[in-house]
Amino acid sequence: MPRPLPLHGLPLVKSPARWPLFAKGFRPFFLLASLFATMMLPLWLLVLTGTIVPVRHLDAVNWHAHEMLFGFSVAVIAGFLLTAVGNWTQRETAIGMPLFLLCALWGIGRIAMSTTLFRPSVSAVLDLAFLPALMVVLARPLLLAKNRRNFVMLAVLGALFAATLMFHLDVLGYAPGWARRGVLVAVDIVVLLMLVIAGRVLPMFTRNATRREAIRSIPTLDALAIGMMALLTAVDAFSTPAPVVVAVLAASSGVLAAARAVRWGAVHSLRMPLLWVLHVGHAWIPIGLLLRAGGSMAGGVFSLMATHALTAGAIGALTLGMMARVALGHTGRALTVGRTVTVAFALMTIAACVRVMAPLLQSHYVGLLVMAGVSWAAAFVLYAIAYAKILLSPRVDGRAG
Repeated sequence: MPRPLPLHGLPLVKSPARWPLFAKGFRPFFLLASLFATMMLPLWLLVLTGTIVPVRHLDAVNWHAHEMLFGFSVAVIAGFLLTAVGNWTQRETAIGMPLFLLCALWGIGRIAMSTTLFRPSVSAVLDLAFLPALMVVLARPLLLAKNRRNFVMLAVLGALFAATLMFHLDVLGYAPGWARRGVLVAVDIVVLLMLVIAGRVLPMFTRNATRREAIRSIPTLDALAIGMMALLTAVDAFSTPAPVVVAVLAASSGVLAAARAVRWGAVHSLRMPLLWVLHVGHAWIPIGLLLRAGGSMAGGVFSLMATHALTAGAIGALTLGMMARVALGHTGRALTVGRTVTVAFALMTIAACVRVMAPLLQSHYVGLLVMAGVSWAAAFVLYAIAYAKILLSPRVDGRAG
């Protein structure tokens, strides 16, 4: 069985960071991600209804896809990895002013991609700068600690950088058609990362909380699910495969992802919001992959449904659940949430279901998209309300971070 990833446990020392917000990577990036989500979904709905138009060099769909993947999702990934790598290596990543500058670099990229302050080429450079900077910050402790097991995280970030580079090369006119492929590959990469992290921690979280020793991971199925998803990602990135190839790879990945979760004890998590939201998020992965297989062979609405099962569903629920759990654990608080956050989890689940099913109800399509978008954004509004004080305050147990 692979060794689980510890999410907290640094030594009991006084944090050298001057401001609590910049004492650990999860704090500013989780807050930024939640605020960004509450802003971007309403803006997207205004674009969708024709009330406003996105920046001049991006069409509405590409702008929305880019910002939710390379803006929102990358912010959550950054907050998680900046925190987790410190624990895996027992070395700090970025705190204090370096962390503030990293957040500022992410923010400049968001401004560049959503305004007309810069030329398109300058906007691309500013947007592209964040991921290499994050890789450098994370590489140092991983290399010094010789933590080879987690070098894969640097590869994931490098692949995300390549995907966003593909996007910008298309937008700037150098590689027509690459923006769509870049977005597709980015979704694949994030799904692959979620499979890796969920497989390492979700059985452990559930077993520890429910005290049911039968809950465990199945290493062979974990490896097969991750390997098949990695193969699908490579095929999407480097070739134009026949529909049947995509269907086989996506269906195989989906079945394996579902099979490995059979012994994760999802049924025992129903009274524990911090657990069931993660199980729901993981469940969207096989659903999305099987829908993608159907879309590849049958066309129609299945591809659109697949995309949003993996994004609004899996990314939405898993990011919200992990942001809630990590923030509690790393500030020394009990791993329980109140009614506000439970409602946020429910709203996220409703939003994902509505967004995935919307293409089947074309006569109500726009109304359903508005309902899904409002619910999705509201989930992060509630998170920001419940967690702002937690993220802005020192740990309650006096530990670093």
